[in-house]
Amino acid sequence: MGSNGIRFSISDLSPPSARVMPTIYQDRCGISLYDAQYHAGKRIPIAQATINETVAALLRFKRITEDFAVPTDRVQVVATEATRTALNSDDFRNQIENATGWNVEMLAKEDEGRIGAMGVVSSFGSIKGLVMDLGGGSIQMTWMLSEDGQVKTSPKGAVSFPYGAAALMMRLGEVGLEGHASLREEMSANFDTALQELDVPDTLVKDAEAEGGLTLYLSGGGFRGWGYILMSLHSITPYPIPIINGFRVPKSSFQPNLDKYFSDPDATFRISARRASQVPAIAFLIKALTQSIPSISYIYFAQGGIREGLLFSSLPTSIQSQHPLTAVTQSHAPPSAASLSRLLTRSIPQARNPATPTDPPAALTSHTMLTSTTNLLHAHASFTKDIRAAAALRSTTTGLLGNAHGLSHMDRALLALILCERWGGEISPADEQFISRMQEVVGPQASWWAKYIGRAAGGIGDLFPAGVVRDGEEDLVGIMASWGEEAKKGRVEETVDIMIGVRINGMEDIVNDCRHGMEKVGKKKNWVGGNERWGLKVRAISEG
Repeated sequence: MGSNGIRFSISDLSPPSARVMPTIYQDRCGISLYDAQYHAGKRIPIAQATINETVAALLRFKRITEDFAVPTDRVQVVATEATRTALNSDDFRNQIENATGWNVEMLAKEDEGRIGAMGVVSSFGSIKGLVMDLGGGSIQMTWMLSEDGQVKTSPKGAVSFPYGAAALMMRLGEVGLEGHASLREEMSANFDTALQELDVPDTLVKDAEAEGGLTLYLSGGGFRGWGYILMSLHSITPYPIPIINGFRVPKSSFQPNLDKYFSDPDATFRISARRASQVPAIAFLIKALTQSIPSISYIYFAQGGIREGLLFSSLPTSIQSQHPLTAVTQSHAPPSAASLSRLLTRSIPQARNPATPTDPPAALTSHTMLTSTTNLLHAHASFTKDIRAAAALRSTTTGLLGNAHGLSHMDRALLALILCERWGGEISPADEQFISRMQEVVGPQASWWAKYIGRAAGGIGDLFPAGVVRDGEEDLVGIMASWGEEAKKGRVEETVDIMIGVRINGMEDIVNDCRHGMEKVGKKKNWVGGNERWGLKVRAISEG
């Protein structure tokens, strides 16, 4: 029960996908408990009509939990600042409990910031930077370091400011235009003081200096609305991933020219009338924030908030440490996933030391990406041949993984491009614009390497269509990739050389098709990009 609305959800925390906390049902009731406590600028108790409306919504949800057979001891009703500070908070909560039988748990001010931050942690594979959660009445700030299930944050918890979206709208109206400058100075000074009080660790500061600035992670409905505005104004148009979680922008794009948005606010995806009315206040907040924290490099938007933070905090460390991508794909893993993953790894030339500009990006060759690719190697096998590649291309946005919590846009785009090519990469004209936009998200070099890995995965999948590698057969499959050179027109060009040999009876035609497919990826007409296309020649050779 937040300031701007009441959210209902039913989640499945059973393995193997507990890490991404799959949502079975969700709904939202647009009751603003913050607005209900103000009239003509003065604080008032929550009106009985609003209490009745809240009780009715909760009774409806209680019926839904019964229909989904949710155990009564697994239902949790949690309220934040608007309920905690209400003048008639006790009466409000008592009426809810008398009608529903549910006790309303109130989060303490410090717990609200901590649990909200854990919701942001749940939204990414790892986190390193500042975290801010924007509610209706307040905004919380802290720093976090999270990797492999180990979470470090400020020992002082989170600092809270009375600059929530609804509260700031009211404050701006009270001070008028002539008071905007002094209010912005007040906010910037408070943000600056908070950074000092939070004791940002030296390691985080040094990493930020090396990487061009701090990373900022934003959560809360107001910030998510701002993210959707930035998505609508993105240079990649239309932006292909309509999911706010994992969306990233550089600081230079964080304060756009809003003339285009204000000319037609109704055209912006996922911006309600209420959120649209708060845009000027959020823009004001963003300006004050960037003035006080000038060393920001990138901003990530997170779906996770209080709800996700409560669920994620209940999970054991062994599950929290899982990468969301491997967790959500695990249920699709073929019987011999480990063997298939090792074969796929051997099909990629190793990055060199020191690294060279043509090396495959680490995001593509990571254990997480290759394991997830292997897990989904046969996920679209039951589709007709005409739509396998297209279904795989859409699988990370509106398909199989569309509702997976915690994936970055880079992960979604890379995996989509790999899986599309795993099924040959042949798509209809209706999908050509979409794949072009996905390639823009990751860039030409990563896009070409995704095609290469996808084609290698396709060959391996064809060799073992049931996902079963029999005992001893892994040693009979000779796949090894290396770097090579080829003299051409007076210059030396770099190549990728892949050796493919299979000593299993009846596999000759499949092996030949695999070699042909790998070389096809290296043809210049199949390189990726605009005027300056990117790719490498691929030479497929026989074993021995």
